[in-house]
Order: sequence, then C-alpha cells, then structure tokens
Amino acid sequence: MKLLLAFIVLLSSASQVYAQQVVRVYGWKDYLAPEVLRDFQTQTGIVVDYQTYTNTSELRQAISDGSRYDLVMPSHFMLEQLIEEKRLMPLDTRQLTHYNELDPWLLSILAGIPAANRHTVPYLWSSMGLVIAPPLAEAAYGKPLPNSWSFAFEPAEVAKLSSCGVAMVDSVDEVASLLLNYRGRRLSQTTNRQLVQQLASLKTVTPFVRQLNNWNFVDDLINGKLCLAMAWSGHAVRAMQGNPTLIYRIPDEGAAAIIDTLAIPANAPNPQLAYRLINFLITPDIAMRNALNSNYYPPLPSDTPAMKAFAKVHPDHVLTREQRRRSYLLESVSARQRIALDEAWSSLRTNRP
Repeated sequence: MKLLLAFIVLLSSASQVYAQQVVRVYGWKDYLAPEVLRDFQTQTGIVVDYQTYTNTSELRQAISDGSRYDLVMPSHFMLEQLIEEKRLMPLDTRQLTHYNELDPWLLSILAGIPAANRHTVPYLWSSMGLVIAPPLAEAAYGKPLPNSWSFAFEPAEVAKLSSCGVAMVDSVDEVASLLLNYRGRRLSQTTNRQLVQQLASLKTVTPFVRQLNNWNFVDDLINGKLCLAMAWSGHAVRAMQGNPTLIYRIPDEGAAAIIDTLAIPANAPNPQLAYRLINFLITPDIAMRNALNSNYYPPLPSDTPAMKAFAKVHPDHVLTREQRRRSYLLESVSARQRIALDEAWSSLRTNRP
C-alpha cells in the first residue's frame, strides 16, 4: 500500500512538472509555422502557447501592462526604449548553440543599438517597399509608374491611382520614417513638433487611400482590388504568390529595413524554456522553414552554401545587393518622440474619411 501511495505521489508530481512545460510566446501573426511548433513539442515535450499581434503597438501595450510571456519578438526600433526601461532580460548566448550561425551582418547592425545584442537575437527581417499591379496602375496613371514613394506621400500622385485602389500600412514608425526619408529628413533628428506637422500633412493623402491596415490589403492585392500598396516584403511575397502580375519595388529614394528579434521579457516566468525555443528557432533549417512560412528573410549568412541554394530557389525571400544599397535601417525613437508619434497617428486614423 505504501509503495502504491508513493507511486501515485510520484506520478502526480511528474504530471505537475509536465503540465508546467508550457512556453508562452507573443509574436507576429503567421511568423512561426504550425508544423515547426509541433516539431519543437515533439522533440522537447514543451508546449508552445503562441499568441499573436498585428502591429508593434499591441506588443508595447502587452509589455507595459506586465503581461507575462516567456518569449517576445520586438522589432529592432523598439529595443532602445525597452532596454532602457529594463523590460528585457539580458541573454546568455552560451546557452544558444546555434548563435554563431547567425548572419554577422545582422549582428553588426544591431550592435549600433545600445545593448541590443546583449538582450536579443536577430531573427526574421524584412524591407518595406511598394507592391504594384502594373496593368491596373498604368491604366489609371496613363503610363509606367516612376519608382518613387510619391505614390504614397504626394496627394496628386495618390489621387491618380485612387480609382484602382491604394493601401497604406497601419504602422506609424514605418510610415513616419519613410515619409521623412522621402523628404530628405531623418526621424531621429526631427523634433516632436515637426513630427506632428509631417504626419498631419498626410491628411491630404488619406482621402485617396482605400485601406489603412496591416493585413487585409494582401487579399485585395491578390484579388485585383488594389493596384498599389505600401508593404513589408513578406506581405509582398505573399501577395505575389497569389497574383503573379504583382511586382515588388524598393523606391529610388530608399526604403526601410526592419529586423525582428527574439527576446525574453524581464518578467518571464519560464526563461529556460524560452532559451530552448530560441535555440530551436535559430537552427538554420528551422529558420529557413519559418522564412518560407512568413515570406520574410532568414537570419543566416548570405554566403553560406545553404543560403545560396535557398536564394536560387526562392529569390523573392532574399534582398539583392542593389536593394540593400537603397535600404536603410528603420530608426529608433525616444520615449518623447514615441508619444508624439502615437498621438499624431491616432489623430490621423480617427479623422480619416
């Protein structure tokens, strides 16, 4: 009887331990392939509770509210503020056996953000450009379109395409940075008052914008309901897969590159489970599988045989040397700039026709 009781207690304890093996993740929608998460669970016995967001404001709000996640995916331009506020846990990269297989170029870029490499691991990354349906756009415009952001920021140019449909992303960091770069300015060197004025100028553009969102515009591009959209490269690839007439361009004025990272929140209840998931995700073959699932760029060196083979088969999932030349890293903003940006963007969205 005592042996039976001891066995029951041991079984109960083991069940409780197993029940605790859940890693809670807050990440981008469709970023991690479901089969990848199933493989992780099969290999480790750890269940992944993967909850998603569609814009960085949702992630900021969750972290600010003290929501307890084990792993989050902040974009690089969020890092300076999150690290200053001690929202992220410093990483021990010795626990990540695949860390040395990451792209040195990405690591060097993140090194320009104070303490970013001590708190995060670069993961999937992207560029932001224009997706165009040439037949529809050229019919509305009357001739081939110049390769320019004017079709997102100049009301007269946007108006010419309004009949075939224009979309803008609902992401203030990207829109503000691209707008200022187009006008020869830098986001980080712009005063709060100037930021508000610059974004307010888009009130002359938004009446001609059919969609202002981060997801639905992809289906409308595929279905021919839009002829031009500002888009992340991953969304662009997804749209082009559904509609081969679409093309993706990085305008001559330049375009932003965005690096999404893997980070452990300072209040994570299970950081060791997070380490195991991070190491799994940065395994080269897993990173490529998630790149194909999300349509973003994998965090691996471009000169490795595996990446060269990947690029040959999936050319839309890599950034060419010429496209890199015309790209810049989306800038971080200060806490005060963040308030100004969010308030200005909220006003723009609220007063949109």
